[in-house]
Amino acid sequence: MIWTLVLFGFTMWVLSKVAFPRIQEALDRRANAIRESIEAAERQRAEADQLLEEYRERLKEAREQADDIIARARKAAEAATTEAISEGKERREELVAAARRDIEMETRRSLERIRKEVADLTVLATEKVTRKALDSEDHKRLIEEALEEVDFSALAGNGSGK
Repeated sequence: MIWTLVLFGFTMWVLSKVAFPRIQEALDRRANAIRESIEAAERQRAEADQLLEEYRERLKEAREQADDIIARARKAAEAATTEAISEGKERREELVAAARRDIEMETRRSLERIRKEVADLTVLATEKVTRKALDSEDHKRLIEEALEEVDFSALAGNGSGK
């Protein structure tokens, strides 16, 4: 048993001089590598956090710009709609005014034609009744009298005079 103890002591002494320093060196290298990996991971995490914050800030700016663009587009659409409605109303009013002018003009023409017809019929009727030809003075007088008797305002529909 003494030899076992001596041999054990000698083995431990040889191991402490030869093997243990190399094992310790390998363990130190491994610890340094792990420490460096942890530090690199922490740096990468910090960079990732910074990039994420930048991304969030840019996303926020992009959303604000998009909201601004949408607001401007809505405002432009409302302005265009208002303008189109206004132009439509103006156009409608112009068309109504033109139609009224055309109706008034056509009414005047029709009344003038009716007056001529009444005058011609009056002259013809007067000639038949009197069985004689009238001179121009008589024609004018009879026409004026007949025209005064006819109510043209009822024909015009607007109450305007003769």
